Amino acid sequence: MTATADEEAARFHELLKAFEGRPAAIAGRAKDPVNEPMIRHWCEAMGDTSPAYTGPDAIAPPTMLQAWTMGGLSGHSDRSCAYDQLLALLDGAGCTSVVATDCEQEYLRPLRPGDAVTFDAVIESVSARKTTKLGTGHFVTTRMDVRANGEPAGTHRFRILKYRPAATTAQPARPLPPKQPARRPRPVINRDNHGFWEGVRAHRLLIQRCSSCATLRFPWLPGCNACASPEWGTVEASGAGTVFSYVVMHHPPFPAFDPPYAVALVELAEGVRMIGNITGVPYDKVRIGMPVRLEFLRVDEDLELPVFRGSEG
Repeated sequence: MTATADEEAARFHELLKAFEGRPAAIAGRAKDPVNEPMIRHWCEAMGDTSPAYTGPDAIAPPTMLQAWTMGGLSGHSDRSCAYDQLLALLDGAGCTSVVATDCEQEYLRPLRPGDAVTFDAVIESVSARKTTKLGTGHFVTTRMDVRANGEPAGTHRFRILKYRPAATTAQPARPLPPKQPARRPRPVINRDNHGFWEGVRAHRLLIQRCSSCATLRFPWLPGCNACASPEWGTVEASGAGTVFSYVVMHHPPFPAFDPPYAVALVELAEGVRMIGNITGVPYDKVRIGMPVRLEFLRVDEDLELPVFRGSEG
């Protein structure tokens, strides 16, 4: 008699279950002792400001338990051949894709800077064939017993799904929406610079002036960079200036911009400098020292920008 698909699946599962209880890693050793820099990086990434993780009596966040046992890009030399054989058996059955699904941790004692971490791992279970939206395969659970200076510190269970990707069915093509004209990026307007953009809307280029030392500053700042005074007023730029420096943008192309085009650092008659596009002359005619005059360019229905018109003469 020919075996049915269910019988073949059951036989294959028996082959997989034979790996249960076999070691996945033997006498593993962390590449570094528990240390303050890794604790700091972890806390910064997680946004965890608990005082328990700093100072002379600091401990490591419990959820870092797995972090100390990871092999990094160079991998671990402690992994057993049994685990590799199990994965190869699944690969041979077409379960070539893998996704981590969940983990469980149990904490027995805190880890502290200087602790030497060692571990052993075992293949705890291999599930029967399961069908998910990703595809059909088997869940493999490993259990890692972690020690610190030889004392039990915690247990980490890690579960993956090794699966054969589900066949995808072609979806009917949807009509593309009509292409909208590209828009310039919006300027970031905040409490420190909103007065500048209010001036632009009124076709006025406003420069900050310190109320204490009369130093002009641009771009806008909350305080004077000469005397640190937070008090300030504004003066309106005359609009005259010269090209102090410039670049010609060729690449990469960006929506709403048509390269090549010139972007200049313009020195205003008042002595401050600002960045803006150069109009009125070809990009290859822009030169350092070229006189320019302020104008306002409407780029779309709700955005107007200060630019500088040059003259080849």
